[in-house]
Amino acid sequence: MELSIGEMALIAIAIVVLFGPDKLPQIARDLGAGVRKMRGAVEDIKTEIMKETDNPVSEIKREIEKVKDAAKDFNPMKNIEENILKEQPSATELPKVKPADDETYEGPVSR
Repeated sequence: MELSIGEMALIAIAIVVLFGPDKLPQIARDLGAGVRKMRGAVEDIKTEIMKETDNPVSEIKREIEKVKDAAKDFNPMKNIEENILKEQPSATELPKVKPADDETYEGPVSR
């Protein structure tokens, strides 16, 4: 809402007529103090809102960092590789299967 100069002058004349020129400075001081209090209250509300909205965000960020750190240390292939290495016999332990003992052996294929 914008006021033109004429509208502001009309409001000022109405205030002077209603309250008189003697009380005009006191009214201006009271009005200024009220505006300052309102601005302070609005600023306090903004600060409280920012604090309340900042806490969950920072907590979520901390939790994300914890998950990232845990993910860096987690290697699912490590357990699998260890189990495979434990289950596999060494090269010297592998039994030699003779072709005659192996029923699936078909021998050399000629074309």
